[in-house]
Amino acid sequence: MSTLHRRKRSQTKPVRKGLHPRNLHNQGYDFPALVKSHPALAPHVKPNAHGDLSIDFADPLAVKALNAALLNRYYNIVDWDIPDGALCPPIPGRADYIHYMADLLGLGGPELEQPNVKLLDIGTGANGIYPLLACQIYGWQCVGSDINAQSLENVATIIANNPTLKGRFTLRTQPDKHHIFEGIIQTGEFFDVSVCNPPFHASLDDALKGNQLKRNNLARSRGEQRGEQKAKTDSPTLNFGGLGAELWCKGGEQLFLKKLIRESQVYSTQCRWFTSLVSKADNVKPAKKLIHKLGAVDSREIEMKQGNKITRVLAWTFI
Repeated sequence: MSTLHRRKRSQTKPVRKGLHPRNLHNQGYDFPALVKSHPALAPHVKPNAHGDLSIDFADPLAVKALNAALLNRYYNIVDWDIPDGALCPPIPGRADYIHYMADLLGLGGPELEQPNVKLLDIGTGANGIYPLLACQIYGWQCVGSDINAQSLENVATIIANNPTLKGRFTLRTQPDKHHIFEGIIQTGEFFDVSVCNPPFHASLDDALKGNQLKRNNLARSRGEQRGEQKAKTDSPTLNFGGLGAELWCKGGEQLFLKKLIRESQVYSTQCRWFTSLVSKADNVKPAKKLIHKLGAVDSREIEMKQGNKITRVLAWTFI
């Protein structure tokens, strides 16, 4: 694929009005074109309260169909699917992460095919979204790791259905839940960047509470009354998906980041930039403090914005 564009270095806490300039989703969703690419999306597309075509973003089947359509139309990925209950990622936001990683590496120029760049995705899940996008946008070589064998089996099926991914996107099983890079990064191997979307809840109960908050926010955005919201949020289900380690771990995001940062020091010469999404702003300061305590020579906080939602990527290097 090709898009245009100038080189732009990432900065600490940049002011962003929207998605990355190279993001193909800056103009919103073209639902008629998406339905043409993926007819299974059609039953989910209806006018919203403002009369614009949209989907019910609280409906996991609708969100999954939208993702499949986006990946087909814009990234030439066919037959993308995930098991029921698996984490269903927002494609525009995930593409932003990859574009900012290209900037971080100083590679955000017009020559988008960069087959010598190597990316490691920690916890790729059943969706494999970061390597899929990195392969299709920039032509990078990607490795996706996960502790869940069933998740990796699903991604393997996606790769098998897309011949352009074979040889460019490989999978590795993490055999030890106490490790992140150990058992994955091999002797003598070097990555340009690692990416990670860490589990941000400390328990299943926390994940369910977070899901209910999302449902309430979506209901309010549709103008539903309080009674309608309650009826739709009483059921303890995860409409955005997430299986086990995809959404929660002991100690939540803060403890996971500590483990990620500490173990990155052990592999400091085998990856140019270590990065992670940080969903909770309060976790940034202690993470940066630990990063510099362990001897990193540079760190960046990259802010990304999609609509009213602001997320951040923390990046650090020992090289």
